[in-house]
Amino acid sequence: MFESTELNRRNARVEKSMGFLYLVMTLILITPVLLILGLLIYKGAPHLTWEFLSTDPKSGMTAGGIFPALVGTIALVLGALIASVPIGVAAAIYLSEYAPDNWFTRIINLAIINLAGVPSIVHALHGLGAFVLFFKMGTSILAASLTLAIATLPVVIVSTRESLAAVPMAFREACWNMGATRWQTIRKVVLPNSVSGILTGVILEVSRTAGETAPIMFTGAAFFLPFLPESIFDQTMALSLHLFVISTQVPGVPEHVPYTVALTLIGIVLIMNALSIGFRMYLRGKKKW
Repeated sequence: MFESTELNRRNARVEKSMGFLYLVMTLILITPVLLILGLLIYKGAPHLTWEFLSTDPKSGMTAGGIFPALVGTIALVLGALIASVPIGVAAAIYLSEYAPDNWFTRIINLAIINLAGVPSIVHALHGLGAFVLFFKMGTSILAASLTLAIATLPVVIVSTRESLAAVPMAFREACWNMGATRWQTIRKVVLPNSVSGILTGVILEVSRTAGETAPIMFTGAAFFLPFLPESIFDQTMALSLHLFVISTQVPGVPEHVPYTVALTLIGIVLIMNALSIGFRMYLRGKKKW
């Protein structure tokens, strides 16, 4: 039987100390989130009714509900996903499976990294100049969705590349040895085994897209529009801009309204993320490795 030495006891103390330190750091990170969420629930949940969600704003947004902003937010998120996910996945496939390691590829990777760090206001000005003015889309859902898609494109590309890289190389080699082409291998083997990882990028994109304010303020979101848009070329209200407006620009708004709007916005993000996470878990359960 081995006896505990002083070195063993010291290592055990260090191990417990580090575990306690990491626990404290985790609690420090989580506590503000829980406090904010608790405050929103405390002040906003009692007023989160079906009437609030399904009616238009009235009396200069001091009364009524948030239905146009709710629909507009969902439309902007879906539009950004439709525009960015196919392009992002295609770019990731090229960089991961086809592109050689040369100066051109390194420039592309550098551009993706830099694009991820661009402030939202810069994306807003780019969307205003490119989509609203140059392509003459006007301030519309389409222009705002494309602006949001560009802002979130690096998230999709990076997550997709990491997911593709996680597929074992032996899978590819087995397909090539059977005579399959590179594209057949990607389509039949690599992509099906990386879809769950790609959805991680989609989840992150939904979270960021729903909360963006500056890009849509310049490109498609309306200050006050108490009716639904008829096409993607119309303006729309959005929850993030609506929350900013009623909190800073509109006098006489009841105290509970900003909290209820913020809680609704978080709820939309959580619901969309939950659906994506559930689908991702389903796909992971079907993996053979």
